[in-house]
Amino acid sequence: MRQLLLQYKLSTMKVIVIIVSVLIIAFVAAQIYFMSSSKNIESYPYSTIREYEDFEIRSYEASLFTSVKVSSNGYSSASSAGFQVLGGYIFGANEKNEKIAMTSPVAMSLEDTMTMMFMVPKQYNKSTLPKPNQDNIEFRDEPAKTVAAITFGGWADDDKIERYKKQLQASLEANNIKYSNRFFLLGYNAPYEMINRRNDIIVELEEGFTLYEQCFQKLERYED
Repeated sequence: MRQLLLQYKLSTMKVIVIIVSVLIIAFVAAQIYFMSSSKNIESYPYSTIREYEDFEIRSYEASLFTSVKVSSNGYSSASSAGFQVLGGYIFGANEKNEKIAMTSPVAMSLEDTMTMMFMVPKQYNKSTLPKPNQDNIEFRDEPAKTVAAITFGGWADDDKIERYKKQLQASLEANNIKYSNRFFLLGYNAPYEMINRRNDIIVELEEGFTLYEQCFQKLERYED
């Protein structure tokens, strides 16, 4: 009897080990698939001008966005509300029932009234985009800009956003770089992606920085 009970326990353990192993393999395979798929998503184009110890300076190209303003009761609720509206639009909630490709990253302004933005794929312009079913969606031209950016991993929340925003401000002030009050959070991953998550806090720099940086780079090349 004891031997049968022992065999039963061993068999049960083997089944559990097999099930857990299969689940782990499936999870890893799914994450690899998601990471591979995200590489094919059109992204907000920028070039890195200069790298510092914990942040970098970027130059972003002019781009068209869909946008919606959401009341700020914290990042989680605001981002959920914004994604429901803009996600609905690109998934077909428009006059043509047309699906529009997802782009990366999702941008969220860090203000009392937050604005969520999805970059519009390059194949569209304001005249070719289908009209949204919801009146609160706007098409927004973002001009070319120079920003400072700091990156962090994991899931974004109010505490992380505030901590990295303050860290970016302190680093800019330590390097005598003047910045505006236009801060944004950029999120690059879907909620189901758990590996290699990336978030950026960016802030637009005051006019004149680009010219200063160009002069600095010329001086560096001359010294080399």
